[in-house]
Amino acid sequence: MTEQIPVQAVRQVHLLLVDDHPLVRDGLRARLETIASIRIAGEAGTAEEALAIAASKPIDLILMDINLGTGNGISLTARFKTEYPHIAVIMLSMHEKTEYVNQSMQAGARAYVLKDAPAVEIIEAIDTVIAGGTYFSSGLNRQTASSDASQILTQREKSILTCIATGKSNKHIAKELGLSVRTVETHRLNIKRKLNIEGQADLIRYALSNVIV
Repeated sequence: MTEQIPVQAVRQVHLLLVDDHPLVRDGLRARLETIASIRIAGEAGTAEEALAIAASKPIDLILMDINLGTGNGISLTARFKTEYPHIAVIMLSMHEKTEYVNQSMQAGARAYVLKDAPAVEIIEAIDTVIAGGTYFSSGLNRQTASSDASQILTQREKSILTCIATGKSNKHIAKELGLSVRTVETHRLNIKRKLNIEGQADLIRYALSNVIV
């Protein structure tokens, strides 16, 4: 039976698998090929192969191994962010340390999933990223991941988060920072996406607990 995921896209998602272990790629392919909304557009075992495929085929999403035999998944993610900013990256890793999470998100990854996580987490990560969100594996400390993710905020976003912590409205923030209200609203949406926060109340609670000066 073909499995469906509640993706937001109206077309198939073209996905690239990047891992230097063929058996891992085979396992991922076998799992994901059962999902009608996902099309495996290619596989790569090296950074060079991944870049070559991206240059020749339409790619929407990459499942990226953090450790590649001839390179570094974090560095490759940063390169994709620069050369192919429309391609979203989900980092697959055995590392639970927040330094790896931070480096991956700073490089441009939209999700960080542990390799020993249940298969359903990869599906959830794909669904979340396609919908424009950010995803952290449940095996990670959620609060730590969310807090450390603040390091990927831009300086402007940090300033807005600080204003939110002081209870200022979008109108007041816009006036103080010399921005339009719409720009402030856009920044707030980006902050919530980067910190994996959904509601306004959660954003305010986060700001109060993690004021960035």
